[in-house]
Amino acid sequence: MGGFIGHSIRFILFVLVQVIVFNNLTIGWGIMPMVYPLFLMLLPVNINVFLLMLIAFAMGISIDSISDTYGLHASSLVMMAYFRPVILKAFEPREGYESMASVSLYSMGSGWFLSVFGILLLIHHLWFFTLEIFNIYDILFILQKTILSAVLSFILCLFIQFIFISKPRER
Repeated sequence: MGGFIGHSIRFILFVLVQVIVFNNLTIGWGIMPMVYPLFLMLLPVNINVFLLMLIAFAMGISIDSISDTYGLHASSLVMMAYFRPVILKAFEPREGYESMASVSLYSMGSGWFLSVFGILLLIHHLWFFTLEIFNIYDILFILQKTILSAVLSFILCLFIQFIFISKPRER
């Protein structure tokens, strides 16, 4: 699903799924699954960083306004968007990225995707839970929530890709 309309539909779907389904799950141990960062990851590699941050803010503030989370999602998603080009550059293949390469488990390979999205998801979750708790004395609880939530979120994001993103056809 590419193009403006495809990305717009995907944007709305990720916001609705996060707000309706995942924000209402009670798991325990402070675990909060967040799948909406996958939306940013699936955008083309060469997207302008300012547009990426604007899209991140729009998605985050949409989730915040429905969830009464006062900018936590917006701030965390903008932080992830800021670091995305840096992490993509650090893991760039020798031959470079295709000009409009869209990022997914299938298009970039599992090792690359696990590394890059894993790091970005950890950045997102660490920022989110640090702001949510906002107490340095609770650093172990912040790390617990970050790691457990990131692992569950990552697994859910992989599952979403397996179901909704088709494998490219061999030529």
